[in-house]
Amino acid sequence: MVESMQKVAVITGSTRGIGFGTAQAFLERGCAVVVCGRTAASTAGAVGALAQRFDPALILGRPCDVAVTREVEALWTSAVERFGHVDIWINNAGISHDSLPCWELDESQVEAVVGTNLLGTLNGVRVALRGMRDQGAGSVYLMEGLGSDGRTVPGVSVYGATKAAVRYLAGALEKEARDTCVRVIALSPGMVVTDLLVSAEDRESAGWERAKRVYNILADRVETAAPWLVDQILKDPPHGARIAWLTRWKIVGRFLTAPFRHRDLFGPG
Repeated sequence: MVESMQKVAVITGSTRGIGFGTAQAFLERGCAVVVCGRTAASTAGAVGALAQRFDPALILGRPCDVAVTREVEALWTSAVERFGHVDIWINNAGISHDSLPCWELDESQVEAVVGTNLLGTLNGVRVALRGMRDQGAGSVYLMEGLGSDGRTVPGVSVYGATKAAVRYLAGALEKEARDTCVRVIALSPGMVVTDLLVSAEDRESAGWERAKRVYNILADRVETAAPWLVDQILKDPPHGARIAWLTRWKIVGRFLTAPFRHRDLFGPG
């Protein structure tokens, strides 16, 4: 069991992308992490990669389909059995879909996106809030995304709808959990270059070239955004806070300076 003063973070969807980067940043700061992926293979791969750099005693991997309540409950139980408590629970698991009008999407894609992004977040919130109330403290984080700010973009209607719902959920939980010992906080990582951001794009099309120009202005790599987010989390923000990496003023500044900055986020690191 880790030392009592050591922070323990559970991160859903942490086998790659911003979730994996966040797990790595917590470990770099001496925290313990619970890595969660949909499959045993992806979870084991992420744990193995992290264990090459960090103390394996600080790392636990647990496969979990966040759309299934009992699997989320088992994730909580495993974390507490290994580390004694959970300080931070980040509902990060999320998937997108092909860039198509919603009526052209396959039913399985729609169900998977809603199941992971919305039902998975609800399951995580319910399990973590109950567990943290029982242990007397803790912080639950909800991961925002495209749609959380009210913007609508053709081709990502289902994904955007789930993230709009996450913003509503964060606001409702701010009221519902106000008189509890648990803090609920929203995380907004902005545009981060991951498979989730670019997988639906046709990199050979003119549309991809236009999108890439915007990404090179506004987006960041995981290794830039994730450590900053973790630093803000470890400052123990108050209940109802919203941690945003890509602020409105940062967006304005990046567009103003774009002619003088030549970023290529899709080339060699």
